[in-house]
Amino acid sequence: MIRFILADLRRLWAGSLVVVLLVALATALGVCVVLQERALRLGSARAADKFDLLIGAGGSETQLVLSSVFLQPSPLPLMPGEVLARLAADRRVDWAAPIGFGDSFSGYPIVGTTVPLVEKLSGGFAEGKVFAREGEAVIGSAVKLPLGAEIKPMHGLAEEGGETHTELVYHVAGRLRPTGTAWDRAILVPIQAVWHIHGLGADAHESAEEAGHDHEHEGADHDAHEHHGEIDPDAALDENWAADAPGLPAILVKPKTIADAYKLRQDYRSGNTVAVFPGEVLTNLYGTLGDAKQILVAVAAGAQALVAASLVLVTVIHIGQRRRQIGALRAFGAPRGAIFGIVWLEFFFLVAAGIGLGFTFGYAAALTLSGMFSQTSGIAMPVGFAREDTGLAAVLFAFAAILAALPAVLAYRQSPAQALRA
Repeated sequence: MIRFILADLRRLWAGSLVVVLLVALATALGVCVVLQERALRLGSARAADKFDLLIGAGGSETQLVLSSVFLQPSPLPLMPGEVLARLAADRRVDWAAPIGFGDSFSGYPIVGTTVPLVEKLSGGFAEGKVFAREGEAVIGSAVKLPLGAEIKPMHGLAEEGGETHTELVYHVAGRLRPTGTAWDRAILVPIQAVWHIHGLGADAHESAEEAGHDHEHEGADHDAHEHHGEIDPDAALDENWAADAPGLPAILVKPKTIADAYKLRQDYRSGNTVAVFPGEVLTNLYGTLGDAKQILVAVAAGAQALVAASLVLVTVIHIGQRRRQIGALRAFGAPRGAIFGIVWLEFFFLVAAGIGLGFTFGYAAALTLSGMFSQTSGIAMPVGFAREDTGLAAVLFAFAAILAALPAVLAYRQSPAQALRA
């Protein structure tokens, strides 16, 4: 029986190949949706796990997380610098690191921050050391720059017509180990250097409101972008925060205990500040993502139903064309059960091969999409099958078995006399 089936498939190889490819493409669509959605969930959750508590000015919690954790460019309102000084002196805080956005270099975001955050972010350096002066920078593992390279910060993005700062040129002092987060594509510099480049800090006590206009690029006149003179790149860092520190878009906080984290979150969720656990915000985003997944799964299921209907139609036509062959087999003594088995096995083999190939195609497509996303965002996107995927495979193979029974029943019911007269 097996030899007969293989010989028949070789003879009808073109039609068999079409059936396998149709099933494979329909299956790959559904598999790719499931794997890609899971990879996005895992990648974003692992990226947010590195940040315990995030504090920013009153506004959108979602945008605060997207800008601070995932480094998505967007203007954020500024909170008074006294918040940073208060957090630094709080006994419940292990360390508090300010974050300053707005500049970039060669498509990489430049983030102003402090030594504690740089040292804790990836757990060590792949090469070099942490910055010790205003003119030094630390790069993420995915930044394609060598140690000692010059970095000329640009205000905003190049595609938005950003202006290059001439007051200070950073030099790469170290490279962090991979973190699997968007910070792998970031250039980290001292926050006080960012302040001084923009005319803030000890030399220019501007209000948070005025700094906010500069940060958001809204309503700022030409004077806001004028150079503020040369800055000493060898100036030592001073991370003892005073109450008159410039305004900040966000502060990353490492509480000493879980209880401290919840107390700090409650204390800074009133007034002009908002405190969030990034994981909580992501949970809300996952709800939206889940709705989108359901829509895509429904589209994939519709495509699979159309493929199944077309296969049934093709199979019925194919059985009609093979009536003489089936009649000859019956005339030579082949029992009806053998005819049923031959037709069922042949069709099931084609559909099962398409399903297996579809899982391979879907996995490859998810890997490609995740690789493209990781390259642009820096977030590691783990693509892999889970235990629940065996249920999907079982359902598809069961459906293939039922689908293969239709042409087998048609062949089973044909009598030899009717088949030979056709």
